Amino acid sequence: MADVPLHVISEYSASERRITPAWTIAQLKTKMEPITGIPPSCQKIYLKTPANSHIPVEAADEETTYMQSFPLVPYAELHIADTRPPAARPNFNNAVGVEKFILPEEDYEKKTDSVLAWKKAQKLGRFDPNAPSHEQAKIQAIAQEVEARGIAVGKRCRVGEDDTRRGEIKYVGDVKEIPGGTGAWVGVELDEPLGKNDGSISGTRYWGEPSEIKRGVFVRPERVEVGDYPALDDLEDMEEI
Repeated sequence: MADVPLHVISEYSASERRITPAWTIAQLKTKMEPITGIPPSCQKIYLKTPANSHIPVEAADEETTYMQSFPLVPYAELHIADTRPPAARPNFNNAVGVEKFILPEEDYEKKTDSVLAWKKAQKLGRFDPNAPSHEQAKIQAIAQEVEARGIAVGKRCRVGEDDTRRGEIKYVGDVKEIPGGTGAWVGVELDEPLGKNDGSISGTRYWGEPSEIKRGVFVRPERVEVGDYPALDDLEDMEEI
């Protein structure tokens, strides 16, 4: 049975991964640890397809239960939650004090032991003669996701199933400034200053005016949930004091 592309989503990451149906649940959890940072014993996995709600990926014996037992649909969502107490989880978002090294692109292209060199040799990615057809399939799948979720400019939403990250959709479309970001992105202006930008990336403005307050985020459609999500009122509970 061929590998199935799924969107793997966790608290700190969201990426497309190919899942082998012949894997057991235990093997899947082991392979997801370096991707999500969550130990296998602390993973709670759900499979979400367009036709179903969250399907728990679990079994009495995860060493002998195979992924082919579940409805693996291309580009469905594999949600991985961390069952550890919040205090016991590492904060991967805290990059304070981390010195960043950037290898010049021309130096990287000269290396013979890099991923780029390997992709060239194996004719993968943009070096694959059939790459345009693969890329078009991905673009179409993302566009279908936008339509299925009812994503449109002006609608209210929340991001990443986090009820505190509510906002309004300001942009839907290509964002050429994101490396490898083929297909539509959703630009959301959050109600609270929990974003990563002010509606612009690398000098290109997609909405709003320049601001020091970062309320904007660009995310893939699978991380956006459209619905009745009004701005939270922090003073609402004050009536009970």
